[in-house]
Amino acid sequence: MASGTTAPPPPASLPRIVAASLIGTTIEWYDFFLYGSAAALVFNKLFFPGSDPLVGTLLSFLTYAVGFAARPLGALVFGHYGDRLGRKKLLVLSLLLMGGATFAIGLLPTHATVGSAAPVLLTVLRLVQGFALGGEWGGAVLLVSEHGDARRRGFWASWPQTGAPAGQLLATGVLSLLTAVLSDDAFGTWGWRIPFLLSGVLVLVGLWIRLSVDESPVFKEALERAEARRDGVQEKLPLVSVLRHHWRDVLVAMGARMAENISYYVITAFILVYATTSAGVSKQTALNAVLIGSAVHFAVIPAWGALSDRVGRRPVYLLGAAGVGLWMFPFFALVDTGSFGYLILAVTVGLVLHGAMYAPQAAFFAEMFATRMRYSGASIGAQFASVAAGAPAPLIATALLKDYGDSTPIALYVIAAAVLTLIAVGLGRETRHRDLAQIDGEDEDTSEASPAAEARTV
Repeated sequence: MASGTTAPPPPASLPRIVAASLIGTTIEWYDFFLYGSAAALVFNKLFFPGSDPLVGTLLSFLTYAVGFAARPLGALVFGHYGDRLGRKKLLVLSLLLMGGATFAIGLLPTHATVGSAAPVLLTVLRLVQGFALGGEWGGAVLLVSEHGDARRRGFWASWPQTGAPAGQLLATGVLSLLTAVLSDDAFGTWGWRIPFLLSGVLVLVGLWIRLSVDESPVFKEALERAEARRDGVQEKLPLVSVLRHHWRDVLVAMGARMAENISYYVITAFILVYATTSAGVSKQTALNAVLIGSAVHFAVIPAWGALSDRVGRRPVYLLGAAGVGLWMFPFFALVDTGSFGYLILAVTVGLVLHGAMYAPQAAFFAEMFATRMRYSGASIGAQFASVAAGAPAPLIATALLKDYGDSTPIALYVIAAAVLTLIAVGLGRETRHRDLAQIDGEDEDTSEASPAAEARTV
């Protein structure tokens, strides 16, 4: 391993890099969450007509879950080329794929026009969305993590994470505005297309910003070292190296994602179904509650990230997992009141606790893996878990509601996920002081970093 460390970028460049990552993740999550909200509100009628309302919602959420199924493939493909070619090129590609698919959804004919071809086309575009998002997350958080300094890595790396609530805020805000100004008939006929078509404008803005930033200096240095010592020897595939040197870290990352991913989609996506069908709350009221909660979520994520720089990634993550588990029964009790104020409280507290997991996650996962396999390792750990966690969460929650007519099984489902995350993160190692430029899986098994390596800072 090289003995030197990569100097952090000039102060003026880091905010620009953070902005490039944040604008891209915001657009990607806007596109992804827009689909989830539309699936809960209108897709059941437009693409799966003639079904029982909850059955139609289940079918709608099934196409929603398909997007998660494509995320591991995106993680593998983008991770491979991101570790070979660099972070920036792949981030531009992911933005184009996601924006193009979302724009196309806004142009889709419905079941009334083309019959069964409509849900098929919707599913294909959802697959493209999932594939793009599977590659987006790892590249965005790594671009920031590898530019910044170790002392504030948790804070800076948490900013791309705010793209999730920002995208949720934007998607829910646009839908809330449209449902407020349009009649149900107008929204169901043509109004729902507007937010999807807006994605085309957002992508152009995101591309302009992303193309202006530099490649990660840590990646460029690692690439130079690898080329210098390779001397004609074929370099191992990043995936092979990850499974050889970081298999334990991949499992920890997957377990860490369970409570974070499941709780988020129950609080933000399934709640639109539960509040409107079981609590008698209007669509507008439910959307407004998620809107307010997402704004608070956006604000607290950098604060949780900064705290992880002081006390460590694991303590903050464990606090969030325990908190989400303990909050589930009060969460549904508050929603059941039908009160707008209590609904806001339920969603907001749930998202604040979720932020304690989501904020340190970016730095935590990045610090687990060696540079030339970091994109692959972080993406695989995060996205493979999403298939078992976030993908079926609205489906499972809706099915439990249909079968039992009560929120208790849904709360127990989230609590079980919280317990799994507590175990996984509890078995993981603290990574706060790791030097990203010095973690080298080819020279040592970094799943068990030495105390000396742990103590180094960029």
